[in-house]
Amino acid sequence: MKELWNPALAEAESRWQQKAQALTTQAFAPLAEEIDRDQRYPIEHLPKLLDAKISGMFVPKEYGGEGASLTAVVAVVEAVAQGCASTSAILAALALGAFPILLGGNEAQKKALLGGLAERGDAVNFALSEREAGSDPSAINATAVREGDGWRIRGEKCWLGNGGHSRHFIVFARTATEQSRKAISAFIVPRETEGLVVDFYEDKMGIRGTTTTNLKLDVWVPADSLVGSEGDGLKLALATLTVGRVVVAAQANGIALCAYESARRYAVTRLTFGQTLIDHQGVGFKLADAAMNLSAARMFTYEAARAYDEGKDIGTLGAMAKLYASEVSHTVVDDAVQILGGRGYVKPNVVERCYRDQRITEIYEGTSEIQRIVLARAVKKAALADIGAGQ
Repeated sequence: MKELWNPALAEAESRWQQKAQALTTQAFAPLAEEIDRDQRYPIEHLPKLLDAKISGMFVPKEYGGEGASLTAVVAVVEAVAQGCASTSAILAALALGAFPILLGGNEAQKKALLGGLAERGDAVNFALSEREAGSDPSAINATAVREGDGWRIRGEKCWLGNGGHSRHFIVFARTATEQSRKAISAFIVPRETEGLVVDFYEDKMGIRGTTTTNLKLDVWVPADSLVGSEGDGLKLALATLTVGRVVVAAQANGIALCAYESARRYAVTRLTFGQTLIDHQGVGFKLADAAMNLSAARMFTYEAARAYDEGKDIGTLGAMAKLYASEVSHTVVDDAVQILGGRGYVKPNVVERCYRDQRITEIYEGTSEIQRIVLARAVKKAALADIGAGQ
């Protein structure tokens, strides 16, 4: 074993990883600095992802996809993030948008949207967050009321990853006035729907190659646009985010691996005070901690993905993986900048870019604080169950 732990992947998962590594080395990494500098969506990457069948790899075969496991998706996202975090974020957004259909859609919806993603790369967008309802999705203000044989949806959504390049939006809106878990429903809204407006693009700190947008809605959609049953929206959103957290953990690990590799190489070649940097304990210990914590973060992430593939509930484990991986990534990237010193602070330098790209992994798909709330509730539930059982 090298200094970093590596997962024991099945043959199919290993093939996906190798394919992603090759694409990243040849196509994604060479353009990463330019994409970040110009805040440019890498449109030229999309045909490559489609041709490699990566963009719809998780879509079941009956809908035109490859039926890849979540473990394979994690391996791919991690590999791509090591070369271009923006491209890995595009992949993560593709999965996030498609999973509500995969988990709750009917056959017609799955054939249309999942098939479109797998066969043409047509992105589906996860439109949940609002300016006043980010960490608390139950507080959304967008509404959907019955109008004729369909629904009138009004409201505004924000922070839509891939929003500028999505063909369909899964819009979560309030279908009841009371504050309850059954008050929210999910709807498919095609981009060309009259009254749908993507009105601006965010100017972001990191993952600048993605198009993160705002969405305004005053639209009518037919009754068959409803995903699942009326009132199932919040349940569907939370189930999707549970999967999304594992994917973000993989992205965080990939970014950290990129920064770690750069810092490791620099530390064994840079001479100061008559010896290499890594031979100074202040630097060597940082890299030792990075190797240990990165290995643990990857173990968490791959175990969560494996558990999902086995049909297990990963609500708690997924929160642990996302929380731990994103915060380890923060420390590893921060230490990498410190090890490179001035070189790590100026542009263009890969660790400077990693420093900005990493930060979002502690925010989207549930902030670190939200993950701790999830885990605290799990601790409380288990403790009360043990007390009730007389343990």
